[in-house]
Amino acid sequence: MLPIAMLHISVLHQSVQAISILPAVVEDRPAGAASLDQVAIASGMALALTIVLAVVVLGHRSGRLKALDRLLTRVDRSPWMGGIAAWASIPLMVAMVSLITALIGMYWDIALHIGVGRDEGPLANPAHYPILFGLFGISAAGVLACALPRQDEVGPSGVRLAPGWRAPAGGLLLTGAGTYALLGFPLDDVWHRIFGQDVTLWGPTHLMLIGGAGLSLVAMAVLLEEGRTAGVRSGRLAGWTSYLLGGFLVGGLLIGTSVFQAEFDFGVPQFRLVLQPLLIAVAAAFSLVVARLWVGRGGALVAVAFYLAVRGGVSILVGPVLGELWAAVPLYVVEALIVELVALRWAHRPLRVGVVSGVLIGTVGFAAEYAWTQAAFRLPWTSDILVEGVLLATLGGTAAGLLAGMMVLGLRRELPTLPRPRLLFAGALLVIAGCVTNGVIATEPTELTATATVTSDEQTADGRQVEAEFRFDREPADGDPAWVTVTAWQGGGGDGLHVQHLEEVSPDVWRTTEPFPADGTWKTMIRLHDGRDLSAMPLYLPEDSALDEPEIPVAEEARAFDEEKLVLQRELDDDVPGWLWLAAGSVVLLCSLLLVLGLGWGVSRYARAPRPGVDADRGAPVGV
Repeated sequence: MLPIAMLHISVLHQSVQAISILPAVVEDRPAGAASLDQVAIASGMALALTIVLAVVVLGHRSGRLKALDRLLTRVDRSPWMGGIAAWASIPLMVAMVSLITALIGMYWDIALHIGVGRDEGPLANPAHYPILFGLFGISAAGVLACALPRQDEVGPSGVRLAPGWRAPAGGLLLTGAGTYALLGFPLDDVWHRIFGQDVTLWGPTHLMLIGGAGLSLVAMAVLLEEGRTAGVRSGRLAGWTSYLLGGFLVGGLLIGTSVFQAEFDFGVPQFRLVLQPLLIAVAAAFSLVVARLWVGRGGALVAVAFYLAVRGGVSILVGPVLGELWAAVPLYVVEALIVELVALRWAHRPLRVGVVSGVLIGTVGFAAEYAWTQAAFRLPWTSDILVEGVLLATLGGTAAGLLAGMMVLGLRRELPTLPRPRLLFAGALLVIAGCVTNGVIATEPTELTATATVTSDEQTADGRQVEAEFRFDREPADGDPAWVTVTAWQGGGGDGLHVQHLEEVSPDVWRTTEPFPADGTWKTMIRLHDGRDLSAMPLYLPEDSALDEPEIPVAEEARAFDEEKLVLQRELDDDVPGWLWLAAGSVVLLCSLLLVLGLGWGVSRYARAPRPGVDADRGAPVGV
């Protein structure tokens, strides 16, 4: 317990945040890391939570605290638990509630950074509260899963922690995934101190928060199976509650793996557009194949229904209810139907279902989401990404489907019959990593400039509004670009994002179709994405004294395009040596690899554990 407690205490830095709305004056906000006094406040709150958790766990293990024993007895007797041991079902419910809480905070936080910009301070962003408590809840659920069962209640996949104390493998994995996500908070503060504030979802430490929360669902699946096995040993068979819980759990996995797409959902992605269909295909193939083959017939549809209800509900809560930006939602309905149809033929061959479903998701599913983006997304897909997008989606979907098939074999305890599982696991991960790496590699057009001609300039109640025509010194795009937009962001709250596609007058002349904001805290630019080219030209940028950056006003002059992130993210410190960025990124990568390998170990441990004598009755409809 002590190492876990210390890790929770260390997580503190940027963690908790506030109940006040960020002010509109950019230059009053610090551009670096948290002040030490606010770090201390956050540390105290995390310490208090950790002490409470430690007291509860140690009190239960020692027998002095009877409240958890009474709760276990009540849940075990409940007819709604569907044959799942209470020591597993209680942490699973805690983890699911915590995940949804963290999800709300994450989308709220992303909306605030897009609409408002960087935080005034570590206690100034209300969205960090649900993120912190949600991630702490995931880790705490894992600790509870390790602490609740008595010695004779954990199956053969359990791990001996101390004399008389065996913890379920799923509980250890859940603790590790939640702690990994929490570790992103102190590392994020260190990152900001070195590199400046990167107000982007795909900052390395931000990916730790998202990855730990999303992949915790794999740990929860192992824990659910261990709880079912314990239920069977005690004579309780799984029922429809167990079926729905499995479907909802994999629906949560679909939500977690889809959070990586959030910047595309809002309309301010900071990487190439081909990355979006790849991420959708990977999330769909992995989650929905697991849902159908592990949960049973209709499992993929149940998972998508849960995904749409929760993920759509978060968009409504963050957007219309809290008054922040609206985030679009990928549908996944066609992908779920694909998996269900493929499984009708090969449900007994999980790897084949995974591979065939991945190929179809990367092609047919790509076409369905292509059509949906035209109606629902600020940046719809275009023919510019068609060939590469289908290729990456197919490769990524196939690899993810293969991983899903292996996970299902593990949960069915059939993994030991698979030849060279470690080689397949590593190969699939490398394919996905290679596709993602290809998606993030971008270039900038050489010596491209554009001259603005202002056609309308008005001072309105919302500030200065400008329309303009832009003459490029050459054709900016070869054919149909992924996007040529005027993008203005960080203008303030739910109205702090403006994205409009420029209209082509001639190959080298483009113009706006509506006014764009050009004063206050807005960062307004032309964004160009064509093939691998990803660049931007500032139209209006405010003065920022914290960064020692002057105002760049709208002007009728030739301006050069530059690397896009230098315009989008003025807060980044570009004077840091490249080796330091590589070293810091390597630390995050190492932590991520340890998490993925740990999850693979957990699934393999459960798969290779001796089968209980009643394994044949292990609970329909799982694996139907």
